[in-house]
Amino acid sequence: MESTMSVEVERKFVCDADIQKQLEEIGAVCIGQKQFQDKYFDTPDFLLTLRDVWLRCRQGCWELKCTTVTKAEDRVGEPQKAELCSRYQEITNLSQIQLKVREFMKEEFTTQRCSFTFGGEGDESGVRVDLDQADFGYCVGEIEVLVPKGEDIQSALRKIEKTAQRLGLSGDQRVQGKMDVYLQRYCPEHYAKLLSASIL
Repeated sequence: MESTMSVEVERKFVCDADIQKQLEEIGAVCIGQKQFQDKYFDTPDFLLTLRDVWLRCRQGCWELKCTTVTKAEDRVGEPQKAELCSRYQEITNLSQIQLKVREFMKEEFTTQRCSFTFGGEGDESGVRVDLDQADFGYCVGEIEVLVPKGEDIQSALRKIEKTAQRLGLSGDQRVQGKMDVYLQRYCPEHYAKLLSASIL
């Protein structure tokens, strides 16, 4: 059993050349830069991803990301802000992952990540910003707040929105993640099935 469970609430954004400077100007501090390789797995008939369940191995550590929200739940509270963010439970306990998954099909790419966080007790406390450059030419940023499972996520959505505003992110359309773009470019059949199942 996992000792603690939390829900990852995050909003993605498209990176431009000035994003690191902008983060520093609004008080973010770089807490690390690293490169990692993600290997994604699914069954031959996409049983996992068609249920919005994502199994990956990152630098030898297994992770299973499961969506935690339904379309109806997205309409509660502040629906416009909620639709820009995704919510996943991340399972890292290998025995729990093995219970859910039997056969795999691999997808793989490498990501260079630079991470920022904010200090103090202000609106951005607890906010983390990751800038990811994938080796297939896609750069995407993530504004993320971890919320203990069962707690209200509205404060996380407000913090994400405040940080997005300070970074000048005014778009109201959800930005594609690395895996979305990878599948669209290199596995169009899989991507089309995910679209038709309303996963992407």
